[in-house]
Amino acid sequence: MRLKILPALMLAVLVTVGGAGLAWAAEPAMVSKTAKGDVLTDSKGITLYVFDKDAGGQSNCNGKCAENWPPLKAEAGAAAMGKWSVITRADGSKQWAYGGKPLYTFIKDKAPGDTHGDGVNNVWWLAKP
Repeated sequence: MRLKILPALMLAVLVTVGGAGLAWAAEPAMVSKTAKGDVLTDSKGITLYVFDKDAGGQSNCNGKCAENWPPLKAEAGAAAMGKWSVITRADGSKQWAYGGKPLYTFIKDKAPGDTHGDGVNNVWWLAKP
């Protein structure tokens, strides 16, 4: 009887551990359709943007800028995967980047599909997959 329980227990442990590993492997954003085409969005479907003044995997949007353009925050322990990376902001917090470009939402986008930030000051653009 002991031999029958051990394989079942091992299978349960592998499924549990494997499932947890899959949860960590999920991408930090998703692709959604808007009137302007497919864009990257946060988990709530809010459009993500990139900033022309960011360079070298560093965010140059801090203070008042970050109030209007909230960074897509990365949780502690978040790790790079594929085109996704995690950068450290000036305040020490973590932010997701895609293709080396830090990602932000826009304070005036209130609902999924809103793209009010596209082209603002000719430096903010939709984040495209």
